Amino acid sequence: MHIANPQMTVTIGAAAAACMAMVVRMRASNKPVNPRKLLIPPFAMSTGFLMFVFPITRIPLEWALTAFLVGAFIFSYPLIRTSQMETRDGEIYLKRSKAFVFILAGLLLVRIALRQLIEQYVSLPQTGAIFFLVAFGMLLPWRLAMYAQYRKIQLRAEAR
Repeated sequence: MHIANPQMTVTIGAAAAACMAMVVRMRASNKPVNPRKLLIPPFAMSTGFLMFVFPITRIPLEWALTAFLVGAFIFSYPLIRTSQMETRDGEIYLKRSKAFVFILAGLLLVRIALRQLIEQYVSLPQTGAIFFLVAFGMLLPWRLAMYAQYRKIQLRAEAR
């Protein structure tokens, strides 16, 4: 019995994760942010680096650096640009951005297309490792930029 195509399963999983991220982001704008909410996601995601303990997921260092840098300099940029904060009732909130959902969907489509291309040349576990590094490269600068913006607003409020 053939259960499922692994590539299709991964693609569907990525789409589901992106949809979940959109829902979480929309709900997050209803609650104040704090440093913990901004910094825990990259810290928690960093546990994914344990995958490199297993030889099947290992990739050349140049590939790893390229994947991380693509995430950091290309994929994080639109997220950083659309993540703005505001002060309401003495608390700091993430502003809702109509563009965010479209940007996240666009990034998902680009990642799926790139995944289809890369899967032709490397194994599925190595493809997963590459895209983990792209995602981590995207998440880390985005969250650090939001934290910097949060601190700037917080310091401005304290100075008053």
